[in-house]
Amino acid sequence: MNNIFKIFSLVFVIASISFKAGAFTVNDHRIAVLVNDKLITSYDIVQRMKMRALLNGIDITPENNNQLANIAVDELIKEILKIEKLEEYSISIDENEYLLQEKAFYENNSLSKEDLKGLFTTNNIKYSEFKNYLIYEISWQKLVSGIYYRLASASEIEIEEIILKNPELTTDIAKNIIIQKQLDLKSSKMIRDLFNEATIEYK
Repeated sequence: MNNIFKIFSLVFVIASISFKAGAFTVNDHRIAVLVNDKLITSYDIVQRMKMRALLNGIDITPENNNQLANIAVDELIKEILKIEKLEEYSISIDENEYLLQEKAFYENNSLSKEDLKGLFTTNNIKYSEFKNYLIYEISWQKLVSGIYYRLASASEIEIEEIILKNPELTTDIAKNIIIQKQLDLKSSKMIRDLFNEATIEYK
């Protein structure tokens, strides 16, 4: 059985987790990071840590605690920067777009919505955290595609190389894989640029 089905409480073996110069408990809402005047609190970080750990089927331990905290902070910073860019371009998704993405997630993870909600409840995680995470990811992909898709292309040689390695793929699928890789690279560059231009203050 997939580890994600295991209902477990993500117990912080130490009473608080460290981040930069200070430490915070799992229940407080102290400001941990300022990103272009947007706040990331200790509560936000703990929620994201727990959600990521749960979705990946891992426990939070003293050994991986700081690493997971830093990953969560990095993700939350980038999320704020993405949201600012999405607002700049007035990008939004409708309910059908969200439901399709949500359905794809559960199909790919062999996990039902009820199962995940139960796990979240057990571990004191808001399901809205996960829903917003999906919404932002869909919206970001929509933005990247809108800006760069028309500039992406796949040559016959590239398509042939993909099919040679994966004979079961059709030409269209191979082409889509190549274009998606190009879009992913553009996405990564956009995020790096936003990160470099941002005002980020760690508390």
